[in-house]
Amino acid sequence: MRRTERHPVTDANSLWQIYKTVSFFKVVKNFIIIQIARYTPFLSVKNWLYRVFLRMKVGKKTAFALMVMPDIMFPEKIIVGNNSVIGYNTTILAHEYLIKEYRLGEVVIGNEVMIGANSTILPGVTIGDGAIVSAGTLVHKDVPAGSFVGGNPMKIIYTKEEMEKRKEI
Repeated sequence: MRRTERHPVTDANSLWQIYKTVSFFKVVKNFIIIQIARYTPFLSVKNWLYRVFLRMKVGKKTAFALMVMPDIMFPEKIIVGNNSVIGYNTTILAHEYLIKEYRLGEVVIGNEVMIGANSTILPGVTIGDGAIVSAGTLVHKDVPAGSFVGGNPMKIIYTKEEMEKRKEI
């Protein structure tokens, strides 16, 4: 189960009420910073932009590939550990705007995590240290440390123990 805060809305769907939940100016600022970072080829500059302007917690030597899209409305709810790789065109969401409610949830990505290209990470999940997420995966629940997961819906392909056995061979 994902860990999200649920916020009911009345009248129109929650996306119509977006600027009651987040400042228009915050969204504009975040959009500009994210667009600059998506195209910046310098990893240290990306990490600096994310830490300083978006208040994301980004560990040392973490690499965000080209076109990564962090949450535009609540990027401060994203935590990424040290020496992790976030693959090309990955989306990291910390919010969901639904018909009758919106949900917010912290995304925690551990140390030395590899996330393949074109993956989507939903709010309220934790990806454990040393995990590998294959390309194109929809991460809709927690990923155990050291495991290898993939697919849509996401499934565990190898557990940490199975991965360790594979490395011995």
